[in-house]
Formats: sequence, C-alpha cells, structure tokens
Amino acid sequence: MTVPRRQLVPFAALSATYFAHIGFFNPYLPLWLKDLGFSLFAISLLTSVQSATRLFAPYAWGWLSDHSGERVKLLRYGAAVALLASLGLWVEGGIGWLAAVLALMFLHTSAMMPMSEAAMAHLVSSGGAFDARRYGRVRLWGSLGFLITVFAAGAWFEHFGMGHFPAWTVLTLALVVASTWWLPDLKESLPAHEKKRPVLPILRQRPVQWFFASVFFHVLAHMGVYVFFSLYLDAHGYSKTVIGLLWGVSVVVEIVWFFTQSRWLPLLSLSGWLLLCAALTVLRMGMTAGGASLWPVLLLAQCLHAFTFAAHHAACIALLSHHFPGSLRGRGQALYTVLGYGLPGVLGGLAGGALSSHFGLASVFWAAMACSALATGCAWQVWRHLHGAHHPPA
Repeated sequence: MTVPRRQLVPFAALSATYFAHIGFFNPYLPLWLKDLGFSLFAISLLTSVQSATRLFAPYAWGWLSDHSGERVKLLRYGAAVALLASLGLWVEGGIGWLAAVLALMFLHTSAMMPMSEAAMAHLVSSGGAFDARRYGRVRLWGSLGFLITVFAAGAWFEHFGMGHFPAWTVLTLALVVASTWWLPDLKESLPAHEKKRPVLPILRQRPVQWFFASVFFHVLAHMGVYVFFSLYLDAHGYSKTVIGLLWGVSVVVEIVWFFTQSRWLPLLSLSGWLLLCAALTVLRMGMTAGGASLWPVLLLAQCLHAFTFAAHHAACIALLSHHFPGSLRGRGQALYTVLGYGLPGVLGGLAGGALSSHFGLASVFWAAMACSALATGCAWQVWRHLHGAHHPPA
C-alpha cells in the first residue's frame, strides 16, 4: 500500500534542516578553525572528531533503535543534546575544549540520518521494493537545505568574517530540533524473534563484504573534498563566495539527480552503478588535484558529484534495503555510516593533515585519486559476485 505524501513531508523537513546545518558547518568549519589560528594539522584533528564518533555511535544508536522501535524519540533526544552542546562553541577553551564540544555534538548527530532513513524505509517502498522516486523526492530536500546555507553562509562570512560561525551552528541545530518534533510518533512493533535477528550472517556474504570495502575507499577518497576542499581553494586565492559557489554547483547537480534518478537507475544494475560511480571518482579527484588554477576544470569536477555522491548514495541505500530488511534496517544503515564514513573520515582527516603539512594540499587529492581506484576494484568484485544482477528496483 502506498503511503500518502503528507506522511513523507516531515521527513523531508528533517532532511532539509539537517543538511542545511551540514551545508554551512562542514565546508566552513576548517576556515573558522583557521581564523582562530589553528595549524593545518590541528584543523585536521578537530575535523576528524566527527568521523571518530561515527566509529561507534551510529551502530549503538542503530542497535537501540532496532530493539526499541523508538527511532523518532531517539532523533528528538539526539537533536536536543546537540543543540545544547553547540553553545560551547562560544567559549574560548583551546583545542581540548573544542574537541570535547564537537565530540558531544557529533555523538548525538552522527546517527540522525541513518535512524531517519531507517524509520522512513517502509514509507518509501512499493510492493516491498525500494522506490527510488519516492526516496529521491524526500532526499532532494536535504540537498536544497545544503545548497541554501552553503551559498548564504559563504556570502555572510565573506562580508562579516568567520566570527558568527557559532551563531550559525546554534540556529541551524534549533531548526533540526523543531523538525524532529514534526515527525509522526512512529514506533515499530516487532516480534521478539525479529528483534534478535543477527547481523553477522549477512556480513559473511561476499558481495556484502566487497560492498562495504568499496564504500570505505569511495568515501575515503571524498574526504579530501569534505575536509580540505575549502582550504585548497582558499590557498589558491578563491574568495569565500566562490568557494560557496563551487560547493553549491555540486549540490545543484545532486538535486537534479535525486529528482530524476528513477529514470536512470534502471539502466544499470545496482552493482553496475557502484562500479561506474567509483570510476568517475578517479576522474573527479584527478581533475581536482591537477586543475586547481583552472576554474572550468574545478567546475566540471564538481558536476561529477551527481554520480560520485548522489548516484552512489542512492545505489548504496537500495543495496542496504535489499541486504538488511526489517529489523536489520537500523543496524544496516549504522554499519554503512561506521564503515563508510566513520573509519574513512578518521583516516582521511589525519592522513590528509599529515600529507598537506608535508607535501601541500594538492597531495591530498592525488591520494584521493588512488583511493578511488581501489574503490573501483572493490566495486568490480561486487559486480562480479552478483553477475551484474539487477536487484529490486532502486
């Protein structure tokens, strides 16, 4: 039975406000830390805190939400604590204090999207299969939220400086809290035997193992963009407005993909999309590393975000829905966050900081190109094990 559109609107609002927060926070956090006088290595350490919390927090939240069924109440609690913690950004306490504040924030926000998507999973399905069109129409609101704040914050910080960064954090998190209270009070009631379903047998399957390996290297390659892209452009003399515009271009093409993805995904198997997106990431990172002084090259590289992130994410969510159904949804989404964003985020941030300190920021993107080549090899193994089979419609 198809769920009425109005039930999806609150999830779209949460996606919009959460990614509006991410849209200014992630691109401009390194620039704010630089403005505070921190070194490149210190910036890489502090930006890696988010990924460090993703090593364990998402799975803990996912396990709790799977066993309690109270995904919405947990979302409300996490958003509220993160908002209170963000007030600490106004306190000047050095690197230790900032690391503690960021850790507390990220501990309570790192699993918000996995829990939200797990709660929404049964609403964006048709006949038991993942419905790419309905999912894309919800997820694109997150991209719109990101787009608005990455442009607005870039222009704001260009004119008024980075000093208002904490205020932007509090305001956007307040909107996230408000959107969680708009969500319907959904509670999934599962039989006792369903709650005890183990996840280990799924992880023993070869296609699943290669899938997570591919995601690991794919996201590790993107950490060069997520953590160092703004600093890279700043070092080449681009203004904060232009930095925001280049981030914004990637989000525009992302929105176009999510809006139209139901037309394109059936053209390849899910594993085929995984392979294509990884191969295009090799191209994107090479263009970014070698074309920093040529804005048309950077523009084209950012346009590839439609494939390297949006198409890749859609294929991953569809594959997760296939391999981790029912009571496994929360843990499947959490594993995707831990193995796909936690570990790569920590390694990417720390290794990128060391590389950029010794060899310059361009070296980060050359290393990202090598990681994306490894992701391509792993994605090929997924395709080989599945023989290019087309999973339930994505």
